[in-house]
Amino acid sequence: MPFPLVSDVELLGVSRTWWVAAAIAVGTGILAFAVRRVLTRVIDHGEPDRVFGRQLGRMASIVVVVVGVVWALGVVGIDVGPLIGALGISGIAIAFAAQDVIQNFIAGIIIQVRRPFRVGDQVTTMEFDGTVRDVDLRTVRLTTFDGLDVVLPARDVLGNAIVNHTRTPTRRTTLAVGVRYDTDLTLARRVVLEALARVDGVEAEPEPVAWVREFGDSSIDLDVMFWHRSDIATLYRVRSEAAIAIKAGLDRAGIEIPFPQRVLHWGDGSAPGSPA
Repeated sequence: MPFPLVSDVELLGVSRTWWVAAAIAVGTGILAFAVRRVLTRVIDHGEPDRVFGRQLGRMASIVVVVVGVVWALGVVGIDVGPLIGALGISGIAIAFAAQDVIQNFIAGIIIQVRRPFRVGDQVTTMEFDGTVRDVDLRTVRLTTFDGLDVVLPARDVLGNAIVNHTRTPTRRTTLAVGVRYDTDLTLARRVVLEALARVDGVEAEPEPVAWVREFGDSSIDLDVMFWHRSDIATLYRVRSEAAIAIKAGLDRAGIEIPFPQRVLHWGDGSAPGSPA
């Protein structure tokens, strides 16, 4: 609706109300730009992997511009009531049609606020192992260790477990090692730990341990646990070298890692192939 306080006096052949409307439009444009810059700088703190402030600033600037346009149209006497009503109905329809987009947007905001990972972190989520390359308000982009570029919806990432390997400097790996039933278990444990001590990448603290876990079908099974750096590349390398060193140490000590085997007995208690 028109503003009665603005007199309709011509200036340079143009009605004063149009000059006022133009000033409002320019002023709100400048204000929108300032609001966007301030929110981006205050919330994101200049960090390139944070986009919450940038997106919030963008939305706030749009709101400022819309308010300015409505104000300017009211100054020149244009009734914006029907337009606002139409936009409201359209907005409801769009919201129903874009539920997935909205859910991903909200999940993206939560990820930006909680910061479970940053760009460059190595993570495991949704059965993908990789390095975070980009995070926005709708998706998370990973580069897997197979060289694949994976784009994950923010909603799905937030709804699944996230393991950030970069947040902790070390992690523990457990190797299962089986030995024959006639093995001296004290000797086997000592051989395994001596082998781990010579593996590059196995941390001295916490020190490696080897515990007897169970009596299996074909072997007595040990859990060999050791710590190393948490990145995925180190995990694969150290686990492989540890397995090679353990096998070599057991071979030198004459300790056998048995094949799966099964002993059969006839109903009379004799073994197959034995004399009747």
